[in-house]
Amino acid sequence: MSSWGGQQKQSSGGLDPRLPPALFLLLPLVALAQGVEPSRKACLTLPSTEGSSVSCFSPARFPAQLPADTALLVVEFSTLARLPAAALQGVPGLQELHLSSNQLQELPAELLLPVPQLKVLDLTHNSLARLPPGLFQASATLRTLVLKHNRLEVLQASWLLGLKALEYLDLSSNRLQTLPPGLLANLTALRTLDLGDNQLETLPPDLLRGPLCLQRLHLEGNQLRALGEDLLATQPALRYLFLGDNKLTTVAAGAFRSQKELDMLDLSNNSLTSMPRGLWKSLGKPSGDMKDGFDISSNPWICDQNLDDLCHWLVANKHRMFSQNDTRCAGPDALRGQTLLAVAGSL
Repeated sequence: MSSWGGQQKQSSGGLDPRLPPALFLLLPLVALAQGVEPSRKACLTLPSTEGSSVSCFSPARFPAQLPADTALLVVEFSTLARLPAAALQGVPGLQELHLSSNQLQELPAELLLPVPQLKVLDLTHNSLARLPPGLFQASATLRTLVLKHNRLEVLQASWLLGLKALEYLDLSSNRLQTLPPGLLANLTALRTLDLGDNQLETLPPDLLRGPLCLQRLHLEGNQLRALGEDLLATQPALRYLFLGDNKLTTVAAGAFRSQKELDMLDLSNNSLTSMPRGLWKSLGKPSGDMKDGFDISSNPWICDQNLDDLCHWLVANKHRMFSQNDTRCAGPDALRGQTLLAVAGSL
């Protein structure tokens, strides 16, 4: 992924599940200020009017006898490979569960049944290759699910049943090569989908049929070769689209026909040589502004008459263009090495 795309992925609006753990790392400092000396292997509990926060870093085992009012639980940086099925019994008000950077290989299907108010589940940096069917049957309030940096090679739509309120789904940095039809069919509230840094070569045409108001889509760092007519058609509210670092050679003429609200587009580091006429009609000026910018750099553009439509669009939208100096012609010979903006300005 380009550095620009990476920065935007971390900082552009929306939920970022990496922020809460960073804040939780401050809990030991707060405890020290209060005169509490936490042990490296012990759990630190901080009570509050909204419920207790329990943080366990490098524990030898999953904590038992949690406070009944526990609202936030962090168990991270351990060698835990499995969890007890009843691990969360007795904390019915739990709202956030952070289990990142352990060595979890599987989860019990009953794990989340005792915590129906859970809103955030972070499983980053584990060794999960699958999820048990029924895991989310009592998770109607879950809004954020982070599964990045695991070992998922396949997904099943049945694994995600029950996630009626899910807004943020991060499946990045796994080993996914294909996706099943209907994967998101029941995720009507989804606003952010991150499938970046996998091994996807194609996407099912119905992938985005389900979410009613998707705003961010991360597909960067895969092996995609084509963007078809219909993938984005059901998502007119999409604002951020990341397709950098793929192997795209083709973008269909109507691929962006529904995207009237797009604020950011990353097509950098692909194998694009040309673009079909009319592709850019709904993007940027005169239709909109694409206020957060676009990047089409590091593609082998052939700057002939087939690129005239794109060049005219660039003239009107150059104020939103990233990596201008890295957006150059690969041909024909007479224009090789020139920037697209220089060529566009001469038309």
